[in-house]
Amino acid sequence: MTAPRATPGGVRDVGVANWLACQVAGRVAGTGPPNLFLTLARRRGLFRGWLWFAGRLMPGGTLPRRETELVILRIAHLRDCRYEFDHHVRLARRTGVRARDVERVEAGPSAEGWTPREQAILAAADRLHDERDLDDDTWTRLRTHLTEGECVELTVLVGHYEMLATVITALRVQPDRPRRPGGR
Repeated sequence: MTAPRATPGGVRDVGVANWLACQVAGRVAGTGPPNLFLTLARRRGLFRGWLWFAGRLMPGGTLPRRETELVILRIAHLRDCRYEFDHHVRLARRTGVRARDVERVEAGPSAEGWTPREQAILAAADRLHDERDLDDDTWTRLRTHLTEGECVELTVLVGHYEMLATVITALRVQPDRPRRPGGR
């Protein structure tokens, strides 16, 4: 692995409020403060705006959390973004995503075992990744399972995690350290 291009900031670099937010995020994820968060927090106002925006998609979105995590994992897989993938495997476990689901995410929307809704969502994620658009057939199939508003949210979710994969890759964000036994 190559060295990070932008290193995670310390408390002086990111500010006390951002530092505390990163500490909490790490506890939730079962890691130390996420390197992505500490890197983004070097631009304090941008980080706070991003946190608010990202939080409206996950965990505060209207799509079921399991589906949100499946989409995030699929985009991370398609982008070959190990940081994002590993981080969300940990989070996805809490939403009912099991090891066999993760294997199917890697196989794609045509893998056996998806519900028709999950298949439509994952096919849309693939199409958005590959084409940066949805053809009419994909849209029609998606609309049989999602409301118009949910379709808007899904497209923003995919775009957001594509953007994060770009940032993580370009800045060479390093993997997060698991939290030590005993919660320290």
